[in-house]
Amino acid sequence: QVQLVESGGGSVQAGGSLRLSCSASGYIYSTRCMGWFRQAPGKERERVAAMDNRSGSTSYADSVKGRFTISQGVAKNTVYLQMASLKAEDTGMYYCAAGASWCAGPSSVYNYWGQGTQVTVSS
Repeated sequence: QVQLVESGGGSVQAGGSLRLSCSASGYIYSTRCMGWFRQAPGKERERVAAMDNRSGSTSYADSVKGRFTISQGVAKNTVYLQMASLKAEDTGMYYCAAGASWCAGPSSVYNYWGQGTQVTVSS
């Protein structure tokens, strides 16, 4: 089992920045991929960014490329999502996920989820 806890959400003006953190505990060495997803009201959960813990490779949704960066902490039990140049359309609940073997896959391939942290961007 892997437990994930997100933090760092909040309200920000368009153009601003936020950094989300995801702290993982439990049998984290069993999980290859860690990702960040978001879900806006009335919309499906979408993958924002993902990282392969073995290779270090990353992937991003087209809508956030060049603005968001996923990274891993030194202890490798923390994953960050640095978000810059935020837009109103970035508003939503952001979830940390782990446990997939296909890092760039959809939410259905991830087995473990955090409770989410809200990000609100006002224009």
